[in-house]
Amino acid sequence: MSNILWKSLLISPVFLGTTLVFGNSAIAAENQATNLTGSHKTEIAAMALNSTQLATDKAASDFSTNSTTELEKLAGAKSVGTVQDSITSGKQAEVSAPIASPLRVTNVAQAVPNTRNAPAANPDRTLNQILQYGSENSANRNSQAQVTSVSQLTDVDPTHWAFQALQSLVERYGCIEGYPDRTYRGNRALTRYEFAAGLNACLDRINELIAAAVADLPSKEDLATIRRLQEEFAAELATLRGRVDALEARTARLEAQQFSTTTKLKGEVIFAVTDAFGGASPGGNDDDTNTVFQDRVRLEFQTSFSGRDLLHTRLAAGNAGQFNFPSTNNNFTGLTTGEGSQQFNLGNTGNNDIILDWLAYRFPLFGKSQAYVAAAGGIHSDYAPTVNPYFEDYDGGNGALSVFAQESPIYRIGGGAGAGVNLAFGEGGILGRSSLTLGYLAGPGANDPRDKNGLFNGEYAALAQLNFNVSNTFGLALTYVHGYHNAGNAIFDLGGGGTRGFVGTGLANTPATVAGFPGRPIVTNSYGASAALRITKNFSISGYAAFTDAIIIGRGNADIWTWGGGLAFPDFGGKGNLLGLFAGVEPYLTEIDAPGNSNFEDDPPYHIEGFYKIQVTNNISFTPGVIWLMSPNQDNDNDDIFIGTLRTTFSF
Repeated sequence: MSNILWKSLLISPVFLGTTLVFGNSAIAAENQATNLTGSHKTEIAAMALNSTQLATDKAASDFSTNSTTELEKLAGAKSVGTVQDSITSGKQAEVSAPIASPLRVTNVAQAVPNTRNAPAANPDRTLNQILQYGSENSANRNSQAQVTSVSQLTDVDPTHWAFQALQSLVERYGCIEGYPDRTYRGNRALTRYEFAAGLNACLDRINELIAAAVADLPSKEDLATIRRLQEEFAAELATLRGRVDALEARTARLEAQQFSTTTKLKGEVIFAVTDAFGGASPGGNDDDTNTVFQDRVRLEFQTSFSGRDLLHTRLAAGNAGQFNFPSTNNNFTGLTTGEGSQQFNLGNTGNNDIILDWLAYRFPLFGKSQAYVAAAGGIHSDYAPTVNPYFEDYDGGNGALSVFAQESPIYRIGGGAGAGVNLAFGEGGILGRSSLTLGYLAGPGANDPRDKNGLFNGEYAALAQLNFNVSNTFGLALTYVHGYHNAGNAIFDLGGGGTRGFVGTGLANTPATVAGFPGRPIVTNSYGASAALRITKNFSISGYAAFTDAIIIGRGNADIWTWGGGLAFPDFGGKGNLLGLFAGVEPYLTEIDAPGNSNFEDDPPYHIEGFYKIQVTNNISFTPGVIWLMSPNQDNDNDDIFIGTLRTTFSF
């Protein structure tokens, strides 16, 4: 015990002396800070208003008399020489100790300051600093940790004079405010550039105090501290200024080089390697196919005039022709089937000739309803929901491989020029809004004024559909299509006017020819239902069924059926990937009620398809897949056909 008392007596004078020294220093600093004369205020104002120049220009001769005149008006200065002398003497001032008063604003902002007047740095060094800053701890940039005091920034050494100086300025003047939620999103190293940003914020705050002529003006010691900090972080301030200037230059260049203020370009390029195997007919005629490398290009200009409307102008070129499968069914020959057609076969221009593939305009009517007008290349799925998520890509290269699997064949009846309206109601989701859809599309002669052509006197298809969607889970569409088809034209031809459809057997597309009346036009009434169920965000079931009553004018009727269903696994094996399995029966002729030859086979032409789309990048996907056709052209005497495809899609 005696030793403890003895040591306490020895240490007591030390504590007493320390207390007296620091107490006197604090009192003197406080008196000096509060008893500023008018000339001192002038000196403070001059130094703060020129704080950015002080980072690089250590000479006081660059201060203009105009600036001094304004400062004299503000604080009652006596002469320019007084300001310059005070600035010069301020260079040698000592850094003030940090104040232990409570923090007023304690969050560090990471915003890039306005440092246009900072000195230019070496370009190579500046670039390296920018790259280094941009890559520092990028994985932690979303951290939301809160810091309640500058002293909590453990990534800055509290013993460093710069830390103490910035802490003093922050706690005196409340010059760093942080993010709107008043937090510093730390959890990563505070770089010198961020430190410089905080310093610049303090400079701006001090300028505001001087401009407002408040009583609590900065002291000489604070101004000396600021000057030293500016000199220490001059390179970082210059780098920040360079980053801002570079961003502004890039923005100006983009604005000058953009294509149009209202038009953007979207494109898709498809490379496909495909071949078909099997398919020999009973007479021994092989499928006559070889491995081919085909392509299709679509360039679409999307123009908006109001921000809610959209004008589609699409150019297309391609050389992807359909396979020549056996055309035999019992004693019928020459009825080429459309089975197994793949989506890139649509838009085939023969030898990559460029054509205007689609020209249409959409615009809002009221609320969420939309109107659609097509001058060329319109199809029903442009304005009517098909309720076949993931498989449907509107004949693009990121959905199913086949035309049959992408959407119900009922939407392939007719196409061309016309209009449609989608009257939406209810809430939307991934399947769209519940809606009532009406549309009319004229065929290939819509622009021809001659007899049996034109908008209303030629080939056409009118659609009515009621679509119900429940959130993002369930969708149901009931569809009716009434069509008129010129003699010899296929039913499922998208309004192209050809004798071969893009889906279905040759008999289903031309029932009048099968009945022995090839010169007769056909009127069709088609009824369909489509449904989709999203069990989870990574698993969806969808399917459809359709029946077509084909009226051979003046001769009789024919029945055509089709159905199909699929399982989709989005993001299977990786984000953006898609595993799809689809099976069904392509449109086929089941019955003809008409006089004449009706001796044909009506075996269901099954279609089984599997594909796996791999999203290589945001703009490139690779899709291998297989299509298995059984009883092609609805005749099980024909050999099965296997189609293998490797499809690469570039989207931009």
